[in-house]
Amino acid sequence: MATLFVRHTVSDFDKWKSGYDEQDALRKQHGVTSDGVYQSADDPNDITVYHEFGTIEGARAFVALPELKTIMEKLGVVGAPQIWFTNRV
Repeated sequence: MATLFVRHTVSDFDKWKSGYDEQDALRKQHGVTSDGVYQSADDPNDITVYHEFGTIEGARAFVALPELKTIMEKLGVVGAPQIWFTNRV
C-alpha cells in the first residue's frame, strides 16, 4: 500500500475543505482508497492531507493529473505544495 502526503497553505480553510469534499468522486476514480485531512494546531490554513493507493505508481499518476493543479488553484492553495510518497511496511 502506498500513501501520498501533501502539505500546503490555503487562503481560506472552509472554502478549501468544501471544495476538497466535492472532489471525492475524482479521488475514487483515480484509485484513492482512503484519505484524510489534518489542520495545523497553530495555523488553520496550514493543512496536510493523505491519500492511500494500492500502488506507488497509482499515487504518482494521481499527482500528475493535469486537472489537479487547476482544482488546487481554484480552491485557494497558496504556493507550491510539499508532496511526498511512502510505502506502508
